[in-house]
Amino acid sequence: MSDQAECGGHRAAPVHTHPDDVPLLTALSALADPVRIQLVRDLASHPDWALSCSNFDVPVGRAAKSHHFSVLRDAGLVEQRDQGPKRLNRLRREEFDARFPGLLDLTLRADDAE
Repeated sequence: MSDQAECGGHRAAPVHTHPDDVPLLTALSALADPVRIQLVRDLASHPDWALSCSNFDVPVGRAAKSHHFSVLRDAGLVEQRDQGPKRLNRLRREEFDARFPGLLDLTLRADDAE
């Protein structure tokens, strides 16, 4: 299975929402799920574009993982790009922090890990 199929389909490039266009409730909802928090934490601990979708070890199937990435894109948290058969990811930290100062810092605090 291609990496693209695992996290958002393989035909069209993913659609990204800019954090400036994201309501607070959408951002909070995206960060309220433990799987999405893990995806965000994994992205935050790696350089931009270093992780493909298959690099994430989360306890969900590929359809659910695709859904979680879609929610994160819609919330302006994640940007994805295709490189060959892989879909690479980056956390849009700078843009998201400009829109919601401190929210990612709270999410990424190790002492709040489940």
